[in-house]
Amino acid sequence: MAREFRTVGVVGLGTMGAGIVEVFARNGVDVLAVEINEAALERGRSTLTGSTDRAVAKGKLSPEDRDALQSRITFAVGLEALDDVDLVIEAVPEKLELKRQIFGELDRICKPAAILATNTSSLSVTEISVATHRPNQVIGIHFFNPAPVMKLVEIIRTVVTSPEVVADVEALCTRLGKVDVTINDRAGFIANALLFGYLNHAVSMYEAKYASREDIDAAMKLGCGLPMGPLALMDLIGVDTAYEILDTMYRRGGRDRRHAPVPLIKQMVTAGLLGRKSGRGFYTYEKPGSPVVVPDEQTPSPESAAADGARGIATVGVVGSGTMAIGIIEVFAKAGYEVVSVTRGGEKSAYVCEAVKKSLNKGVVRGKLAEADRDAALGRVTWSTNLDHLADVDLVVEAVVEELSVKQALFASLDEICKPGVVLATTTSSLAVIECAMSTHRPADVVGLHFFNPAPVMPLVEIVRTIRTSPEAVATARAVVAALGKTGVVCADRSGFVVNALLFPYLNDAVKMLEASYATADDIDHAMKLGCGYPMGPFDLLDVVGLDVSLAIQRELYLELREPGFAPAPLLEHLVTAGYLGRKVGRGFRDYTDR
Repeated sequence: MAREFRTVGVVGLGTMGAGIVEVFARNGVDVLAVEINEAALERGRSTLTGSTDRAVAKGKLSPEDRDALQSRITFAVGLEALDDVDLVIEAVPEKLELKRQIFGELDRICKPAAILATNTSSLSVTEISVATHRPNQVIGIHFFNPAPVMKLVEIIRTVVTSPEVVADVEALCTRLGKVDVTINDRAGFIANALLFGYLNHAVSMYEAKYASREDIDAAMKLGCGLPMGPLALMDLIGVDTAYEILDTMYRRGGRDRRHAPVPLIKQMVTAGLLGRKSGRGFYTYEKPGSPVVVPDEQTPSPESAAADGARGIATVGVVGSGTMAIGIIEVFAKAGYEVVSVTRGGEKSAYVCEAVKKSLNKGVVRGKLAEADRDAALGRVTWSTNLDHLADVDLVVEAVVEELSVKQALFASLDEICKPGVVLATTTSSLAVIECAMSTHRPADVVGLHFFNPAPVMPLVEIVRTIRTSPEAVATARAVVAALGKTGVVCADRSGFVVNALLFPYLNDAVKMLEASYATADDIDHAMKLGCGYPMGPFDLLDVVGLDVSLAIQRELYLELREPGFAPAPLLEHLVTAGYLGRKVGRGFRDYTDR
């Protein structure tokens, strides 16, 4: 039977520590909140009061419950006050020597049966535990920020942590209404190990001017449904905190270059650009601590960028007969463009026509489209099987099979057929746009327009500029995407563009974590959904995308970037070889045959 924790001590009342105090007090546990001096104690008290008052104002906590919560909290200066608590959770800054010093003191002060826990997000719980004479009673209890809201808790056991201590802490997390995942002591644990490699990669993109900060953030929010873009998230976490976590993971996690902090991060820390808390990081904020972003000299005007040098587009040609081509035809027709659909053969043309009609009819049935608008959209589409019918269009969007030779042949034909000044766009998601561009005599007019599937629904389009693409072609693409009611993000021509280049290494890292038997697929999915707010866990997403598709994209990234950390996980290759491709075949990382 799990032990009863009557009183809990919390050391450190910063944002995280104050949140942990609130969690325990909300759930009927008496808390002793400790700081180093009166000024720090008062700041912690103010943080806690502000949080509970906001909860009352939002109707999430009654005034009576707030008063009862606050009555369970005792504030004190100095560790000596913790001599009779059943559990202590340390939540001081991420500095190993500081934590070891505190644990040495706690070992001396706390009663022999007390459990000593650290809220570290990246440091070695083992190294902290050996500062005591009771390492078997030391454990990691990693809450996520904001602690009163986030459901996940990572419980980190060392090689000597007592099984009874683990069981007691797991039961406590259940009492607190949290979802816990229990894991071994490893750099970054689950969530940070997967999150910070992704964040570091995003900073490297920005540092290399591959894409703007706004476009990187918009791409991941709109393309993946993430609650925040990576650079905005870095500002929220704190650039200095991110640096410390990455540096710790690099040194403790096998010196993987993907965790070596990008030089820009260290430069920002040195310059005091720490994110929201300092008022400036990757973005500039209204004031220190404010979430309100204000324009600065880096912020471009999307409207002026789209209009500057843009060519007029009235008629659009769409080449292809697959799902993506069908969706793109619908998108352009609904936006008021005249569309020429070109397919190979009358049978495919009839299929595409019927598919577009079916999709538009669904919009009418669901009340998202008026019958008159559906009829007008269909009236704007001309169906053809002859590329020569593209001679007078202003923009051609290619959406044929992802085979370079096929696309190159098509672009060579379009070069001969289309009038001068026409923008030629490829919807490729993995091939080099420059390969298509150099199949023509007009590479300055070739861009990538990577729509996401389903095109009528997904709000993002990646606009890919090659080293030969003209500013006018990019401006035209921006203007067209804006006219479609979508968000266009501009990036250079590199494998994966923005979304896939950031998403798939993260998925690959999750597979490597499972392959190493560090955690189960369910625990990893829980960690990313509940700890980071992701809409899907990595293994659910891999099964939806298809393991074969994921492997192909990861191989492309590895071949282009030659980064050892991007090498496809052997487990992913083995599953694909065995025919475990995800939901589409009924088996992937999970079995769907009985679902």
